[in-house]
Amino acid sequence: MEAKDTVLEVMKKEGTPMNAGQIAEISGLDRKVVDKAMKTLKDEELIVSPKRCYWEAKK
Repeated sequence: MEAKDTVLEVMKKEGTPMNAGQIAEISGLDRKVVDKAMKTLKDEELIVSPKRCYWEAKK
């Protein structure tokens, strides 16, 4: 499973807006890997930001 898939799965499972640090802690991935995966997900428009520095899976 790719890092972006793991990040998206964690976001969907939690169901609340999260920052990269929280996602890294839950997923066990390195923070830099999470940041890179989140950038890819933003570019693909699969995640949205309801408030600054917090992201959630697009509904």
